[in-house]
Amino acid sequence: MSLSGLCAICERLNVDHGCDRCGKLVCDRHWDAETGLCVECRADVDGDPSRRDIPERGPDGVDTYRF
Repeated sequence: MSLSGLCAICERLNVDHGCDRCGKLVCDRHWDAETGLCVECRADVDGDPSRRDIPERGPDGVDTYRF
């Protein structure tokens, strides 16, 4: 599904999903396809707040840059 707007968690463009629990629009990184929930709702449902911590990655998918 293609939606218009920013990810409610990281504010990136490319929003592709809507959380079935809270309705937030989220990108692929913050979406749990198994449950249909955003990572925040998944953490609440599981009772595990560490599941909210998704490592931030740059636009090219790399999280470490060397200069």
